[in-house]
Amino acid sequence: MPDLGMPETALRSFRLSMRTERYDYRTPMKFGGRVVNDVTVASVDCQAETSIGSATGFGSMTMGVAWAWPDPDLTADQKLEIVLELMERLVELFNDSALAGHPLDICHQLAEQRSAIADQIYMERGLGETIPELAILLAASPIEAAIFDAHGKANGQSSYALLGRDHLPGDLSRFLGDDYRNVFLDELIRPQPVDQLPLYHLVGALDPLTDADVDTPVGDGLPETLGQWIQRNGLTHLKIKLDGDDLQWDADRVARVHAVATQTRPDLGDGWSFSLDFNERCRDEDYVLRMLDLLQQDAPDALKCVGYIEQPTHRDLTRRPAITMHRVAESLPVVIDESLVDLHSLRTAMDQGYSGIALKACKGHCEAILLGAVAVREGLYLCVQDLTCVGASLLHSASLAAHIPGVTAIESNGRQYCPQGNQRWMEGFGEFFEIRDGRVPTAKLAGNGLGYGDDPAWDSDKA
Repeated sequence: MPDLGMPETALRSFRLSMRTERYDYRTPMKFGGRVVNDVTVASVDCQAETSIGSATGFGSMTMGVAWAWPDPDLTADQKLEIVLELMERLVELFNDSALAGHPLDICHQLAEQRSAIADQIYMERGLGETIPELAILLAASPIEAAIFDAHGKANGQSSYALLGRDHLPGDLSRFLGDDYRNVFLDELIRPQPVDQLPLYHLVGALDPLTDADVDTPVGDGLPETLGQWIQRNGLTHLKIKLDGDDLQWDADRVARVHAVATQTRPDLGDGWSFSLDFNERCRDEDYVLRMLDLLQQDAPDALKCVGYIEQPTHRDLTRRPAITMHRVAESLPVVIDESLVDLHSLRTAMDQGYSGIALKACKGHCEAILLGAVAVREGLYLCVQDLTCVGASLLHSASLAAHIPGVTAIESNGRQYCPQGNQRWMEGFGEFFEIRDGRVPTAKLAGNGLGYGDDPAWDSDKA
């Protein structure tokens, strides 16, 4: 029975259902030594009711199993099948819970049961290793988004405006421990989005920089090279994928990207912003320092454009001896990404020298909001990254970036590799997928729920 003393905006009941769709990439994407050619998008619909009203919300996420579960002993299809099975069981968990209240409390409470369900699948299938935490978070992420979206829509408000004390009673200590007594979420998260944010464009390891790099043109009318993308989208921010095991190649790649960028848009001068992503492949901190030294020697102007470095070494922070990042962080922010799965992992990373965090919608809305609040309060460097997100998953990621203070740009690469997944969203949110002046109009995400409205393909008769 719902507590009659709950706020009138509290969820009284909800029901979830799940669906999937698949898209081919227009061109392969390489990261961390892996090449990806297609993606499955999983979506969850949520029919919800509060004392104020009822509505249907939904959440969507690209199932990036190559990133979330880099186990070489399982094929991508096997991992995808397992993650989708886990999602189905989590949907059942939520539907059977009969919980009421704020979505943050509901998701936080049920998160305690996710690992047990994942372990059950591990034993039933006789897997060689347990399902990693990132894959578990990925499976749960569309569920959390759907519940938050439905909660906002049922109340006729933005989900972020419903993080205030009138709607979410109590402080953050029940989520984040005693350090957060008398600290409230509405002090740390914006109720309304910022008007606009720059966009980080991905430069993959296989991506052509100039016409000379194009072996076989895609020929679909979209840009073939980095220079063409810069011209088409007015780009100012570039995320550069690096090898992590070839110093000269990495330094040369950054230098070449810088050369193409400055030649294509000389009007920006030193206004370029780069991030460097080694995809965990660096063996130690010294590799990063040597690469930066080499860049300083060969292309100092390129180094000046680097804003931050993304997790350079392996995601397992418990490995011994520990690989620290204190020396790198003296020069540039170093953000934790793949290792960031909860507050404990954040604390461990900070002890090891990381100075910032990369939030991702694919790890769950609940975690992104809570860890984003920690980062804001504790002055950590903040960025929001995507998982080659398309459609609603990209809009969800953008809404997070626009509501968390300190985030200075949005990453979006689904438009580069999988534009087919954005087609049905072009009419309502085309500016998020066909970029102009290097920026996205995040003010458009101020609507009810998570801000992206209803799925143009959703059929209520099938929910």
